[in-house]
Amino acid sequence: MGTVKKKVLILLQAGLALGLTPSPRKQWWILKQIPKELEKIDRQSLQRAISSLYTSRLVDMKHSKDGSTTMTLSNKGKQYILKFDLEKLKIQKQLKWDKKWRVVMFDIPETKKRLREALRFHFKEIGLIELQKSVLVNPYPCEKEIEFILEFYNARKYVRFVVAEEIDISLHLMTKFSLK
Repeated sequence: MGTVKKKVLILLQAGLALGLTPSPRKQWWILKQIPKELEKIDRQSLQRAISSLYTSRLVDMKHSKDGSTTMTLSNKGKQYILKFDLEKLKIQKQLKWDKKWRVVMFDIPETKKRLREALRFHFKEIGLIELQKSVLVNPYPCEKEIEFILEFYNARKYVRFVVAEEIDISLHLMTKFSLK
C-alpha cells in the first residue's frame, strides 16, 4: 500500500481516536497533527488514494444532499489500520535469533528537534535500545515497523537502517535482549 493511502487511513483513524479520547490535551494534540499531515499530500495524489481505498473497500463514503461527502473507515479498513497502529506497533520477538543486529541511525537538524524526539520515542517504544542518542539497535527483523514510522513522520531522508553481524558490545546487548 502506498504512502498516501496509509496516511489517509491514519488520518481517518485520528478522527476515530479524537472521538474516543476523553483527554482534552490528547484531543488537541490529535487536532494539531491532522492539518500537518494533510498539507504534505498533494490534491491529485489524495484523490487517487481515496478512490483506491474506496475500491479496496477500506473506506465507506456517504454522499449528502448538500453535496458533501463523509468518509469513514470500513470494518476492513479498521482491521488493516490496526496492523499499523503506531501506538500498538511492536517488534515481534523471534523464536530463534538469526544472529544479526538491526541498527537504526538518524541525523536530524536542530530545527526539527520535535521530529527527532518523536522518532527516538517511537523507536524505543517498539523495542529498540539506544546505543547512542541517535543510534538504536534490536536483534529481530523490524524493517516494516521502522518503515511505517518513517512514512508516518515523512522522515526517511534523515534515517539509515543497517543489518549487522557484529557489534563490539554484542555480549552486553545479548544480555539486554535475553539472547543466548
